[in-house]
Amino acid sequence: MSGYKMAFKKAFPYTIPVLTGYLFIGIAFGVMYAEKGYSFLWAMLMSLLVYAGSGQYLAVNFFVPGISLIQVIFMTLMVNVRHIFYGISLLERFHNMGKKRWYMIFGLTDETYSLLCTTNVPEGVEEEKFLFAISIMNQSYWVIGSAIGLAGTLIPFNSEGIDFAMTALFVVIFVEQWMDRKNCIPEMIGVAASFICLQIFGMDSFVLPSMILIILVLFIARTRLERQVDGTCQ
Repeated sequence: MSGYKMAFKKAFPYTIPVLTGYLFIGIAFGVMYAEKGYSFLWAMLMSLLVYAGSGQYLAVNFFVPGISLIQVIFMTLMVNVRHIFYGISLLERFHNMGKKRWYMIFGLTDETYSLLCTTNVPEGVEEEKFLFAISIMNQSYWVIGSAIGLAGTLIPFNSEGIDFAMTALFVVIFVEQWMDRKNCIPEMIGVAASFICLQIFGMDSFVLPSMILIILVLFIARTRLERQVDGTCQ
């Protein structure tokens, strides 16, 4: 138990940016969900058992007349297909985590993936416990934010534009990665591929083609990219 206590203590400072982001977008989700007339219980269960930020935002409109199960499955896949690529890159790392790997797979959000890939495990802390601490704390922030948002609906206010919190968090994560990395070519490939696919496939269908194009380009240019030793991207 002491090992986990140390892991959570060491991991917490790294999760503070996610804490601030998840509280706000969790609150936004809670407000949006409550305004649709859904019960507190269902909203909390979704944050505990689904835990897919952008997917949950999308799901707010799933339970309305005219939306079929096939549409729900397809739209969810389009929004969260990037998680497949996240998981592939962490297969080896999760393989040695025993039963905890199932939760690690479940809790792999954009922000958690970013921390798992960029954070060095502190000395004196077991890697699997450190990674687990990051994942479970991040989800707790989201659940707490959702609860605050649901409770906050008791105070009337104009929630127009609150769903932009998710987009804003993604932009912040991208800028942080851009400033921190020494080689920004992968980021430029991602932006260029997304822009091209957006023009070709449109706003509603460009996510999957973008991911496929990014993977193909990175795979083809992998050897050359690994030899790049440039300065920072600033």
